Amino acid sequence: MHDAQVQEEPIKLTKREVEVLTLVIEGKASKEVADLLFVSKRTVDFHLANIYDKLQVTNRVQAFRRAARLGLIPMDVMTREA
Repeated sequence: MHDAQVQEEPIKLTKREVEVLTLVIEGKASKEVADLLFVSKRTVDFHLANIYDKLQVTNRVQAFRRAARLGLIPMDVMTREA
């Protein structure tokens, strides 16, 4: 009976993962994100892999859609003009 009542844990992104995802949503390439955050491209790719895993997606577009649906990204990011 308890199995039916078990709820999924809410998806949580770290502050840095939100920063990376926000920049990616704005159209930045991994190298640009790395330069802006003063980290290596490999670090950005690591964060993206974690984001994809947490959101259970395989690409940037899916990540944006799922994160937006779950309210994980700032609303102003979704309303900015490119």
